[in-house]
Amino acid sequence: MNPSTLSLANQRGLAVDSKALNSLNAQAGKDARSAIKETARQFEALFMQELLKSMRDASMKSGLMDSEEGDLGTQLLDQQWAQMMTGIPGGLSEMIEKQLSQQVSPASPAGAGQQSDASVRATPGALRPTASQANFVNQHRDAAQQVSRETGIPASFMIGQAGHETGWGRGEIRHADGSNAFNLFGIKAGPGWKGKVAEVTTTEYVNGEPRKMTAKFRAYDSYADSFRDYARLISNSPRYAQAMQNLHSVQGFASSLQQGGYATDPQYAAKLSRAINATLNLQRAQA
Repeated sequence: MNPSTLSLANQRGLAVDSKALNSLNAQAGKDARSAIKETARQFEALFMQELLKSMRDASMKSGLMDSEEGDLGTQLLDQQWAQMMTGIPGGLSEMIEKQLSQQVSPASPAGAGQQSDASVRATPGALRPTASQANFVNQHRDAAQQVSRETGIPASFMIGQAGHETGWGRGEIRHADGSNAFNLFGIKAGPGWKGKVAEVTTTEYVNGEPRKMTAKFRAYDSYADSFRDYARLISNSPRYAQAMQNLHSVQGFASSLQQGGYATDPQYAAKLSRAINATLNLQRAQA
């Protein structure tokens, strides 16, 4: 085929794909179920188009009736046939639709300005929560949900981060006498902190290398106070403004916290994402 004719065919195909993608993108924001169905149909159409092309390529051609215009017409005809052959009950699109539906969690309405846990998607393939994680989530569910109603930060995000910071309760910050400092989020006591303090040895990363250091951390009277102080820090600090814009995305939220300097660990976002996903999966299993 002449290169100019091939280019024209590709341009036409891309124009159709671009319009379809724009339409699907707009539809997804309004009706996720319908968008999934149409996406599955489009995938099946692409598969059928490639199948028809392979069949034609494998067939014998005399060459007597071949022409650039004929090749272009055949390509466009195959596209139409592929569209007409999709959506048949029991076909490939149904299988794709079921698979996509399993990866998308239905959103439930939340209060004004609040992001509910049900509307946050867990990453597919996240590890199954352990017994210690389940106990930790159950222990702090009420306090986290109360703060979530007040601030809009999903309870699962806060519990997941608290779980990561404390090793799911196994490594909580304590005072020198062994009493609990109730600091679930590893928030340090800076010059502006006027409350109680717990001084402990911690691991900090300097130029990507872990080092043991002694640092002062904030101490509270209860876990509920820890959740409130954390939410106040995240909500009011300009460093974490982007995190507050990513309450719909586990990875987006975790990455924004790392970019804001919440922790020095270069792998913090990935580790935090895993902890939040474990919390989300556990909460949905118990729902």
